[in-house]
Amino acid sequence: MTTRRLGMLLALGTALVSGVSVWVNASGVREFGDPGAYTTAKNLVAAAVLVTIVAAGRRTGARLTRPEGARQWLGLAVVGVVGGSVPFLLFFEGLSRAGSTQAAFLHKTLVLWVALLAVALLHERLQWGHWLAIAVILVGQVGVQGGLPGSLGSPELLILGATLLWSVEVVVAKRLLSSLSSWTVGVARMTVGSVVLVGWLAVRGELGVLGSLSRVQVGWVLLTGLLLSAYVATWLAALARAKAVDVTAVLVLAAPVTAVLGAVVDGAALGTQDGWQLLLVAGGALVCWLGMRPRAVTARA
Repeated sequence: MTTRRLGMLLALGTALVSGVSVWVNASGVREFGDPGAYTTAKNLVAAAVLVTIVAAGRRTGARLTRPEGARQWLGLAVVGVVGGSVPFLLFFEGLSRAGSTQAAFLHKTLVLWVALLAVALLHERLQWGHWLAIAVILVGQVGVQGGLPGSLGSPELLILGATLLWSVEVVVAKRLLSSLSSWTVGVARMTVGSVVLVGWLAVRGELGVLGSLSRVQVGWVLLTGLLLSAYVATWLAALARAKAVDVTAVLVLAAPVTAVLGAVVDGAALGTQDGWQLLLVAGGALVCWLGMRPRAVTARA
C-alpha cells in the first residue's frame, strides 16, 4: 500500500471519528454546563491517552522525534495554542448554543480555507477535480443547512472563528510533519493546549470545577476525551502521508455521519437532506479517488 493511499484511509477513519464526536459533544457540552471546563477536562483526557500510548513505545509503534531548532519548537507551541486550545474554547462555547448539524456545517467549511492556504503557503497543486469536489461539498453543505444563512449570530461566529484557526493549524502542522513524527505533533498539540486551557480556567477562577465533577460529567469527559485522542492520532498520521487539501476534504464525510446519528438515535428528521448528504458523499469520494492516484510520498509516521 502506498504512503498516500494509507494517508487517505486514515483520513476516512478520522472522518468517522469526527462525525461521531460532533454528535456526542453536542450532548456532552450541554450536560456539562460549562463549555470552558468541559473542553479543558476532555482535552486533558486526550493528552493523557496520547502520552500513555507514546510511553508504551515499541508495543504501540508510537515514537517521538526531537525538534531541531527554535523554529520547530515554536511551531509546536503554535499548534498547541492555535490548534489545541483557543479554537476549542470558541467551538464548544458556540456548540453549547448551536445545533450539532449547524456546527458540523460551519466546521466542514474548513476544506475551503485549507485549500486556499495550502495553495498559497504549502504550494500544493490542486487538480481541477479538487476544485470540483470542493464546490460539490460546499453546495451539499448549503443544501443540508437549508440555504445560506441570512446572518451569523454569536454562536455561529465562534464556531467559524475556531474553524479559521484550525485551518492555520493544518498548514503549520503539515510543515512540521515533514521532519517530525505525527505522535510528536499530536502530543505537543494536546499537552500544550491543555496547559493553556488550565491556565485560562485559573485566570477565570474556575479551576475548582475540575475537582468537583459528577459521575455523569466524568463519563462524558472520558468518552469525548477518548474520541478526541483517536481523532488527533489518525488525523495527524493522515496529514503526514497525504496532501493537506485531500485530508481536510475527506473530513467532510463526517457531516453525513453526524446527521445519520441524529436521525437514528435522536429521531431527527432528515427529509430533503438525503440528496444533499449524497452530494457530500460524492465530493468526499471524488477527493478520495484523487488522493489515492498520485505517486506516493515519503513521510514520517
